[in-house]
Amino acid sequence: MAKLPGKGKYVPVLGIQEFRKGQLAGRDELLFNELRGEKHIDKPHKHDFFIIILFDRAKGIHTIDFHDYPIENRQVHVLFPGQVHRWDIEPKTIGYQLMIDRVFFERFAPYFRFSFTNYMNHPVIPLVNNSFKLLKYEFDAIKDELSTGNSLKDIISARAAVIAAIVSKEAENLFTDLKVYQSNPRLANFKMLIERHFKEEKLVNFYASKLNISANYLNILCRKNLGVSATQLIQQRVLLEAKRLLQSTELSIKEIAFELGFIDHAYFSNFFKTQTRATPTAFREK
Repeated sequence: MAKLPGKGKYVPVLGIQEFRKGQLAGRDELLFNELRGEKHIDKPHKHDFFIIILFDRAKGIHTIDFHDYPIENRQVHVLFPGQVHRWDIEPKTIGYQLMIDRVFFERFAPYFRFSFTNYMNHPVIPLVNNSFKLLKYEFDAIKDELSTGNSLKDIISARAAVIAAIVSKEAENLFTDLKVYQSNPRLANFKMLIERHFKEEKLVNFYASKLNISANYLNILCRKNLGVSATQLIQQRVLLEAKRLLQSTELSIKEIAFELGFIDHAYFSNFFKTQTRATPTAFREK
């Protein structure tokens, strides 16, 4: 659980309750909000819930996990808990948000047809006109159901499942790495193992032994299919988490090093500077 500033370590992660005041319609586990006009989030932050944003007419920049994505007409943006984001949305923008707690999300999560990692790597999905119209209809239907005063979970989750299916259909063209992992189950398992163990295990040998292959063969698989080494894949995940902690928490550099399993502050700082050409302190202050 997030700790409060001044009492310790973490800046609070924003919960769904933080957005109830401005909700257009909602219930305990799901909120519907509209985005209209100019909006700015200056300080990057995280949420502990899922967000699906449907942009109709829009312009701006949405920064998700330190990548800048142009906000444009007829897009859907998908954000998972723990992802760091901020945005600068220009005037005359119109968009719609569904904010969904973790438990309710599980009701329709299987209708996101691909690994959540794919959506996290490609969180901004352009829509053809027909798909936009279908999504807008489902968003409006959820808003109307939430506004009845005695909304039914089953109706809302069924409509959310339709949204997930449409988003998945549109996203498939973006997931260029999907076929690589589908045709190489060992690589898919390697990615899952990294997600579970990257804080405490940074050596290729550990993952190779879990996959019952040699470290050399795992490296060959990664270089041939992904264009990077197995070590680089591990380092990329460690670096992403380091950036998240630097931008969205008040942990000291030493505490972040410990959190990520580095033996000391200097080792972590050298790793970070090698990867980014900036010190952790400079990155945090940027």
